Amino acid sequence: MGHRGARHDRYQGRSGATALVIVDMLNPYEHPEADRLAERAKAALPAIVELRDRAGEAEVPIVYVNDNYGDWNSSARELAEAAMQGEHPELVEPLLPGEGHSFVIKARHSVFYETPLEYLLDQMGVDRLVLAGQVTEQCILYSALDAYVRHFRVVVPTDAVAAIYDRLAEAALEMMERNLSAELCAAAECSLG
Repeated sequence: MGHRGARHDRYQGRSGATALVIVDMLNPYEHPEADRLAERAKAALPAIVELRDRAGEAEVPIVYVNDNYGDWNSSARELAEAAMQGEHPELVEPLLPGEGHSFVIKARHSVFYETPLEYLLDQMGVDRLVLAGQVTEQCILYSALDAYVRHFRVVVPTDAVAAIYDRLAEAALEMMERNLSAELCAAAECSLG
């Protein structure tokens, strides 16, 4: 059997579990457009916290995937400390990773690009991702696309993602729903099971 068959068999081993993936919320907000993003992150924060807390109660895996901001020697702890010392620690503190949460460092927009995330999710038996965090029209969109081509089902709680540009975010959400079969919902209505 060729490569395609082997890959297909691997996906059949997933048990149908869901994981909550929190994207780029350990952010120092020290970049162009940071003020604009921080406003929207503040609005999304309660929904992200609610999802994280519900996932914890339901024993749903929680995976933080965060940009390393070009620091190749960084760790989860160091990224959290840098974010807490940044411009908006009030947006970071409520979402600091807790004990038992997985943490993956990324360097580009997609949570999958050159990261071990796919392997981690396969080990967990996960085939459905709830993507929360920032930026809707960038990292969330590219991550949803990469999840889709890897045969993961994608859920995007629209009030738990933060955009820089509303018009681009609306287009990104429409693309995710139409082209990637993503389920869009309000965080309170998103199933974590």
